Amino acid sequence: MLIDPKGNDYSRYAGATVITPNRAELAQVIGPWSSEAQLHERAQNLRTQHRLDGLLLTRSEEGMSLFDAQGHTQVPAQAREVFDVTGAGDTVIATMAAMLACGFSLREAMPVANRAGGIVVGKFGTASVSYEELFA
Repeated sequence: MLIDPKGNDYSRYAGATVITPNRAELAQVIGPWSSEAQLHERAQNLRTQHRLDGLLLTRSEEGMSLFDAQGHTQVPAQAREVFDVTGAGDTVIATMAAMLACGFSLREAMPVANRAGGIVVGKFGTASVSYEELFA
């Protein structure tokens, strides 16, 4: 189960495979963080508390951070001009779902989802990503 979380009650997502909050959504739940170390500790505590396999934090121009049982990994944002962020989060979670369905691990799927999100923000309006764009 992949979740794009809303609100501040993450207990309803207990046992999910991965949740994909953005910075503002995560801060509503764990509070604002003053350092990367504090973010890592709070995100891992939240993940453990709710028995989540992964917490994928989308960080706009800072890329993505994945918190899982192995710890933390991060990928930088794809360097491209941003025209419209409409649908970027939806593209990320949809790409994660597709990659997981193909047998990828969360850590293997994350860079592909990051690339997909980077492609759609470079387009105007609600946009899609083709196979050719994603794997060129």
